[in-house]
Amino acid sequence: MDYTRSSSSGADDQEKIEFRKQEKMPFHMGTSELEDSRSQPNDFIDKQQTNWISENNRTVDLSYEHSVSALDVAAYILSHLGQMTTMKLQKIVYYCQAWSLVWDEKLLFKEDIEAWANGPVVRVLFNYHRGQYMISSVLIGNPDLLDDQQKETVEAVLDYYGNKSSQWLSDLTHMENPWKLTRIGMPEMQRGKRVIKPDIIADYYSSLPPND
Repeated sequence: MDYTRSSSSGADDQEKIEFRKQEKMPFHMGTSELEDSRSQPNDFIDKQQTNWISENNRTVDLSYEHSVSALDVAAYILSHLGQMTTMKLQKIVYYCQAWSLVWDEKLLFKEDIEAWANGPVVRVLFNYHRGQYMISSVLIGNPDLLDDQQKETVEAVLDYYGNKSSQWLSDLTHMENPWKLTRIGMPEMQRGKRVIKPDIIADYYSSLPPND
């Protein structure tokens, strides 16, 4: 990712990183092998237990400057792109988290992302849309909670991934290390709830070359 570095004028004279998020997005290895179909083929219906994850059971405990949930992010996405499949929404929420870790160096939302058979899934969002194939709104999410920096990150992700099909996005996550490494040792279609750790996500996506 291209970024500029400028000195801030604060008392501690810390450097401030200002990312030009929308100028260059990454080159995803293997994307040429994916068909960029606009159709929305078989979405996932996962029969896992859908108990809410206790705060005490989180794999990673990080602090947040501005507390936003995955439901708030999902509501913001839908307010911009409109109706989509639930699988596509899950994957775009995942990429919003990934690029927030790279560009903003912090989590966008507080919930864990799990490595399910059909790709990364935020369980709390799945609990909300469970049984639905298409979704047009997340009524319990508040898109206004996102600050300007978070909105900029989400909008850059939407510009890059927003016109892709749900299957294309799912296939892409299957080709990338965060999901693959988290599911090592698991059969291909085995249900699972292993958490994709933020440091693995940040390391992988920050290593991708620009898409010139």
